[in-house]
Amino acid sequence: MSREEFIRQFIEAMVEKVGEEDANGYLVRDYAAEVAPAYWDDLDSRECGPEACVEEDLEHWEPAE
Repeated sequence: MSREEFIRQFIEAMVEKVGEEDANGYLVRDYAAEVAPAYWDDLDSRECGPEACVEEDLEHWEPAE
């Protein structure tokens, strides 16, 4: 999978899980586009695939206030 494809799939998986905005009103697509390259750069994360990386990322989200 190419870097571009990984990032595209990461963004789509994140939007599918969370929606277009998170509970605090932030644009999920923008956030995902920002963090996806870091997951690609980490070989272990890259090997797990974009969907698994989304799951890992969501584990660190704080509940909405």
